[in-house]
Amino acid sequence: MRRYSDQASMPSGKIAIHFWVMMRSRLRSLTASVSSASQAIVIVLANTPLGMIQLPIIKATTVHIPVILGAILLGPGAGAILGAIFGICSLVSNTMAPTLLSFAFSPFLSTTGIPGALKAIWISVGCRILIGVVAGWLWVLFTKIKLNQFIALPIVGFVGSMVNTVTVMGSIYFLFAQQYAEAKEVALTAVFGLVMGTVTASGIPEAIAAAILVLALGKVLVVVFRKMNLGL
Repeated sequence: MRRYSDQASMPSGKIAIHFWVMMRSRLRSLTASVSSASQAIVIVLANTPLGMIQLPIIKATTVHIPVILGAILLGPGAGAILGAIFGICSLVSNTMAPTLLSFAFSPFLSTTGIPGALKAIWISVGCRILIGVVAGWLWVLFTKIKLNQFIALPIVGFVGSMVNTVTVMGSIYFLFAQQYAEAKEVALTAVFGLVMGTVTASGIPEAIAAAILVLALGKVLVVVFRKMNLGL
């Protein structure tokens, strides 16, 4: 069989195959780089003041934004990984610099032993994984039904953010109601009202901010990723 000493002497079919293999390798490397960059952004936002937006009444977190964008651009699996990184950062932060409610986010501060530790891991990590999973699959659904991205992006941003707030605060209510009441020095019957107050006062502004940011950043990134045949 004839051997070709260099690419110039290859027939056109082999040149095309060689080019395709080379481009796929480069695209995979670029996708991995984008994923790594997203992970780095999550870590930076989770551990610096950059992860907070000062609103008139409360501070809104932005750490879930790269999780949602990663889920849109790279899929639900990547979104789950980014959410897990967000959750681990939250766990570490609450362990190293505990606050009044850190028992609900750090297994090392559990007041009820192993059951409490497992509950804390669910809240700090499990709930954050759900952000990426829900946002990713919601985007897949919107893509399949060909919903206009100027409608789809803010919806995914809003829903992804609310998943964070509702699952975290809901889990605290169902798993740590008694400890929450003791920490806040209120009656157990008042916990539901406090949880709903947090969802309303903090969760909704965060979700609106997420919708705006995901639309602003996502509409550019989606175009770039599609042109470069990355993710999506």
